[in-house]
Amino acid sequence: MPRKESVLREKSENFTTRIIKLYQYLSETKHERTISNQIYRSGTSIGANIAESANAQSRADFMSKLSIALKEANETEYWLKSLYNGNFIDEKGFNSMFNDNEELIKMLVKSIKKLKGL
Repeated sequence: MPRKESVLREKSENFTTRIIKLYQYLSETKHERTISNQIYRSGTSIGANIAESANAQSRADFMSKLSIALKEANETEYWLKSLYNGNFIDEKGFNSMFNDNEELIKMLVKSIKKLKGL
C-alpha cells in the first residue's frame, strides 16, 4: 500500500498537470492573462511545495512546506471561483478542478494536524 505522502504527491502532480492545461486553455482560447497567471502560479506551487517537503531538513521544515502548499491550495480555490464566476470556465470544469483542489486541501490539513499532534 502506498504511503500517504506518496498519494499526496501523486495527486498534487496530477493537479499540476490539470492546472497547466487550464492555463493553456485560458490564455490561448479565452485570451485571459491576469487570472490565468495567478492560478498557474498558485496551482503549480502546491505540488512544488509538497515535493520539496520530501527533503525537509527537520519536522518543522516539513510542516512549513506543507503549510505553504495549503496556503497555495486555498488561493487556488479563490482563483477557480473567480474563473467560474467570470464565466471563463463552465460548471463541469469548475466542479472537477474544485473537487480535486478540495481533496488536496483535506489531505494537507490532515497531515498538518497529525504533525502538530492534533
